[in-house]
Amino acid sequence: QLQLVESGGGLVQPGGSLRLSCAASGFSLEYYAIGWFRQVPGKEREGVSCITASGGATHSANSVKGRFTISRDNANNSVYLQMHSLKPEDTAIYYCAAGHLFTTVQAMCVDQRVDYWGKGTLVTVSS
Repeated sequence: QLQLVESGGGLVQPGGSLRLSCAASGFSLEYYAIGWFRQVPGKEREGVSCITASGGATHSANSVKGRFTISRDNANNSVYLQMHSLKPEDTAIYYCAAGHLFTTVQAMCVDQRVDYWGKGTLVTVSS
C-alpha cells in the first residue's frame, strides 16, 4: 500500500523553527516529484514548496521564500521541509504529496498536479 506519512508538526512561537518530515512506504520516492502543501480550514490549499525527482529544481511560494527550504533524502525515502522565522499566518495543516517522475515543480506547486497525498500534520504558530 502506497503511503506518505508526515511528522514534525506542533506548536511553535512566532520567529521559531520547525522541520517537517515526510516518509514514504510502499514505493520509492526517488522516482517522484514531491511537494509540501498547506491548508487553513475554509481557505484554498496552497502549494508551499516543491522539488523535482532529481532534486535539481525547486519552487517555493512567495509567502515562504527565504524562510522555508525543501530537501529530499532518497536513501532514507524521505523529504523534509525546514521552516524558519515562522509567522502566525503559517498556521495550517501541512500535507506532503508525490507526483510522477516528470512532474515539474510548477505543475505540482501551482497546478497541484499530484498523484498521492499524505494525511497532514498540524503546524500552529502562536505565542
